[in-house]
Amino acid sequence: MTIKEQFNLEGKVAIITGSSKGIGKAIAKGLAENGAQVVISSRSQEACDVVVAEFKKEGLSAIGIACHIGKDDQRKQLVSKTIAAFGRIDILVNNAATNPVYSPIEEIDPVIFDKIMEINVKAPWALSNLVLPHLQANKNGSIINIASVEALTPGYGLGVYSTSKAAILMLTKNQAKEWGTYGIKVNAICPGLIKTKFSAALWQNEKMLHKLEKSIPSGRMGKPEEMVGLACLLASNAGNYMTGGVYTADGGYMIAG
Repeated sequence: MTIKEQFNLEGKVAIITGSSKGIGKAIAKGLAENGAQVVISSRSQEACDVVVAEFKKEGLSAIGIACHIGKDDQRKQLVSKTIAAFGRIDILVNNAATNPVYSPIEEIDPVIFDKIMEINVKAPWALSNLVLPHLQANKNGSIINIASVEALTPGYGLGVYSTSKAAILMLTKNQAKEWGTYGIKVNAICPGLIKTKFSAALWQNEKMLHKLEKSIPSGRMGKPEEMVGLACLLASNAGNYMTGGVYTADGGYMIAG
């Protein structure tokens, strides 16, 4: 099999959560450009439909299924509607996440703590479990959990978010260890500072952005599209011997200390 054939995702079906914008949308587009049929998912059906229309204009195969990732019934519907549409699931990208606060850990309201854990840890665990039987049926599946460099090193004001993403790394390793026997690979991507709506509080503050960019070897923020190559590798047969891995795409942030 040539390397081009190994990266080819034709016949594969991928669910990408939180894919109406940012990193999720970029990854969904990259998978679709490599031949996958993609499921665009976010809380708003309208937002999903806009992305689907955009993709279809470019000749890509996509459908939109709204899903509040924190709600069990909606997670189940996401999976059942995907099966109804395509008959299979091969790839799951757990990208949807939340971080509603920027504050010291001792000031976090317990309700906010629970919300962060519900969306960032419990939801990817639960959705992966729902997708598992379909990946087992194909004996060749890929789960990609989107974590963060914040999972690897502490930063000020993001303590609970960092904790949730650190939990995702261990979830990834346990899934890889337990599900490898079914031909399923599970890996985590840790983006650095990427210019998205999610990170706007950081990059819209010019003083903070300048300080951050000076500390990164690449000297700049990343773009959502710069997460795509790694995701395509981990989703495809080219990455079949890669499982339980934690991969940074951070412009050198982790070596800048």
